[in-house]
Amino acid sequence: MGMKVKEVAELVGISIRTLHHYDQIGLLTPKEITNSGYRLYSEENLETLQQILFFKEIGFTLKEIKKIINSPSFNRKEALVLQRNMLIEKRKKVDKMIETIDKTIKHMAGEIQMTNEERFEGFNVEFNQFEEEARLRWGNHSIDEINAKLKKMSQDEQNDLSGRWDTIFNKLAYLRYQSPESQDVQAAIKEWYDFLNKNFSKYSLDAFYGLGQLYINDERFTKNIDQYGKGLAKFMSKAMEVFTSNQVRGDNNENNN
Repeated sequence: MGMKVKEVAELVGISIRTLHHYDQIGLLTPKEITNSGYRLYSEENLETLQQILFFKEIGFTLKEIKKIINSPSFNRKEALVLQRNMLIEKRKKVDKMIETIDKTIKHMAGEIQMTNEERFEGFNVEFNQFEEEARLRWGNHSIDEINAKLKKMSQDEQNDLSGRWDTIFNKLAYLRYQSPESQDVQAAIKEWYDFLNKNFSKYSLDAFYGLGQLYINDERFTKNIDQYGKGLAKFMSKAMEVFTSNQVRGDNNENNN
């Protein structure tokens, strides 16, 4: 016999209303509804609910989660490995922030001295790990413009930016076993393209294609991106090439009509 909605809510620590909402949007449908109208959740339902909550914790929207877990290519074990890696990275950031808080308390008590850099360890958006390389490839003006935007952001805005950056890369890491041409992959690549254009610099399609080539031609970029998932840099490079080609083809078709 399955578990009733109240029992599941108490087990997991979420509200009955949330479970009803998941049912209404087709995210988590109970295995059975009795003649009396009781929702009964199976063991398989509980496994799905665990996946939903893990994905939700690491930044995926309910719409994205529904698409992922309903995909024919969904693999629960692969998803758990990805979620574990993402949570480890999240824990590292939190640990670094706690360390910074502890140092700040000691600094306020006069026990230690902190540099300005140390005050903000754990917060930094890691866009410019390879700033010198970026300047050589894209020019000083573009990189100075990006840095100026970052400096104008509040700490909360930088944290939000970093979180959205991670979410996109983690999403692509999960999708990397699909074809780079698939609809889901191309939607995620478009999200990356729009994210870069909105938050950093105006990327032409040629520049976006060139960025993708940089992911595989410079081992420093490859190593950094592959931290999100082995082979991600190569996968993203190909997907960005497909995206660029599709956009150019679409523009040409519009011009010919």
